[in-house]
Amino acid sequence: MYVFQHNGQLSIEEFHAPFGGKLDPNNRWVALASIIPWEPLESRYAPLFSATTGAPAKPFRMAFGALYIQQRLGVTDRETVELITESPYLQFFIGLSGYQFTHPFDASMMVHFRKRIGPDLIKICNDMTKASGIALVKQLLSSLPEEECTEGENKELAAIESELGEPPPFA
Repeated sequence: MYVFQHNGQLSIEEFHAPFGGKLDPNNRWVALASIIPWEPLESRYAPLFSATTGAPAKPFRMAFGALYIQQRLGVTDRETVELITESPYLQFFIGLSGYQFTHPFDASMMVHFRKRIGPDLIKICNDMTKASGIALVKQLLSSLPEEECTEGENKELAAIESELGEPPPFA
């Protein structure tokens, strides 16, 4: 069963840290979480479940986030859950509203996450995240003052153009 919980995009300011601190907005997990279009992906994930029977499924952000963490860090299912439990940044990345000292799910759930999020959904996620990232880069680049570029900067622009498949908006 799937129960869609529309809480909107969790912002870093809304994340509750019991130690009274705040998360660093420049942390790699916070930055990546802001690029991934969670809500549209959640809408593609929800139909994989029955609306009326079975135990409620974990949200897409938690499932995909855990799989991404595991692949990125090259760890086992159990180690993934332990790392998430220990890190407020990873808990933010998987969509928890605040830091918790308990495991967000059992390590055996990773098997179910892999079954539900197959290659087709991962490709959609990659494509949507890439588009979101390109839009963010374009927005950031267009806000920069126009100046003449040095040779090194021209090489960097060429690399960006190669990656985007088109010239940056200010070039």
